[in-house]
Amino acid sequence: MLSIGLILPEVLGTYGDDGNALVLRQRARLRGIEAEILPIHLGEAIPESLDIYCLGGGEDTAQVLAAEQLTKDQGLRRAAAATRPIFAICAGFQVLGESFRAAGKIVDGVGLIDATTSGLDRRAIGELTSTPTAAGCTAELTEALTGFENHLGATILGPGAQPLGRVTSGVGNCDKHCGEDMPNPEAHTSAEGAVQGSVIATYMHGPALARNPQLADLLLAQAMGKALTDLEPLELPTVTQLRKERFAAS
Repeated sequence: MLSIGLILPEVLGTYGDDGNALVLRQRARLRGIEAEILPIHLGEAIPESLDIYCLGGGEDTAQVLAAEQLTKDQGLRRAAAATRPIFAICAGFQVLGESFRAAGKIVDGVGLIDATTSGLDRRAIGELTSTPTAAGCTAELTEALTGFENHLGATILGPGAQPLGRVTSGVGNCDKHCGEDMPNPEAHTSAEGAVQGSVIATYMHGPALARNPQLADLLLAQAMGKALTDLEPLELPTVTQLRKERFAAS
């Protein structure tokens, strides 16, 4: 049985990112693999031995609550140390970093991603596309990535993290101003998401795994200790059509 942890859905589930867990479960079941979603709520201990962990987006107050619990409870940190796949969206991405801005103050993050998040001058909202960097655990990704961004966070990656993708449309981690005082601002202003160890993070809503089936299958393969090419291909015309429409919209 494949266990999919849905982390703090009552505070990190604002934008429908719970759908990523549903996509993982369904793509597993379509291949005859038993899978279940295990919601982990505020105040509950986070098991360190689940197969995959999903975190979604949320507002400032929700982020602070999530950061407090995930910092206090070491389950997710131990899961990362054991290289269990962790997939984080938007606020979840920021919370797993070193620090982020919420409710007008800087809040300590969980520290699973070498990244800090401040604020954008203007909200980044709209279609977001990128080319995968194939960094770290995403080395097998070859298909362009698509999602919908809606954030005010400007996230700068440190040397311990690498971008998930390079932006081809949209804003991504930060706008054209946020990296201008750094030695290589282009590396920051074109970055989308982050990859570090077994953690994959992104600003893509959609939900992201419905719009990026190869990324969903990569997470499933890693959860089962397999290569992406070991998974039986799924022919789903509706998913193919969805991707065509979303790329056209961008």
